[in-house]
Amino acid sequence: MQRSSPPPPSCSSTSHCFPLSHLHTAACGSETAAEPQKHEVRAGSSPSDFSRMRSILCFYMCYALCLCLGLACVVCVCVWNSQWRGGFAWDGSGLQFNWHPVLMVTGLVVLYGNGAVLYRIPLSWGHNKFPWKVAHAAVMLLAFVLSVVGLCAVFDFHNNNHIANMYSLHSWIGITATALFCTQWVFGMIGFLLPCTQISIRKLLKPIHVWFGSMILMLSIVACISGINEKLFFVLKGNNGSKPYANLPPEAVMGNSLGVLIVAFGLVVLKILSNHEWMRPDSRPEDGVYAPLLQEDNE
Repeated sequence: MQRSSPPPPSCSSTSHCFPLSHLHTAACGSETAAEPQKHEVRAGSSPSDFSRMRSILCFYMCYALCLCLGLACVVCVCVWNSQWRGGFAWDGSGLQFNWHPVLMVTGLVVLYGNGAVLYRIPLSWGHNKFPWKVAHAAVMLLAFVLSVVGLCAVFDFHNNNHIANMYSLHSWIGITATALFCTQWVFGMIGFLLPCTQISIRKLLKPIHVWFGSMILMLSIVACISGINEKLFFVLKGNNGSKPYANLPPEAVMGNSLGVLIVAFGLVVLKILSNHEWMRPDSRPEDGVYAPLLQEDNE
């Protein structure tokens, strides 16, 4: 009597037949066909994982530099106006004007830049996108409020001291950046936070929103450094016992250093925003997915 050969392995469990779920071409129970493919996948995945880890590490290094430069900008502008310009008040005097550079640098540059890179933080990937949208909108709203208060400080100072408003290039660029910032926030609120907004509208607005965001940051940086230079020219004329700007007194060094820090902060933020590897995976152009707000549970 001949013994019947054992039946072939059952394919009821894909975990036994296909240790790697994507190896569908290997025959069930066949080791010779599966092993080379398994080797190729492992060899190809390791460099990819290493590259991704290196990219994330580079992001956090840039993000830490961004936070440090932003903090340095706020500290420098506060020290400059408290130590060399006499401090702060809200009485229509020059002490009220001192609020203007502090609030504009803090709001229009530092908070704005940090709000722009919130989506790039890898810790937010793979989680619900809605809280990060709210955080982004809240940081931007705070930046806008500080900017408006800073504008009120300088306009009120000019009016109380009979100084003309909106005559310098600095003021033109600054008011343009603030007006575009307001428009950007309103359209962002309507386009990306309201659940009734159509997906096609979001898809149309998104590249415009991103481009305008970078442009507003650049305008804000230009406004701030031109304002710093303008202020130093006004106050360092060599009278009242002060050294002229041309002699580079300590106040001039502080003002120039503040301008350099603002430019460095802006360059780091623009570097983060321009790197497609640091974009949120579900927001990358190749994905093309724009889910409605209430359906973004997995974004």
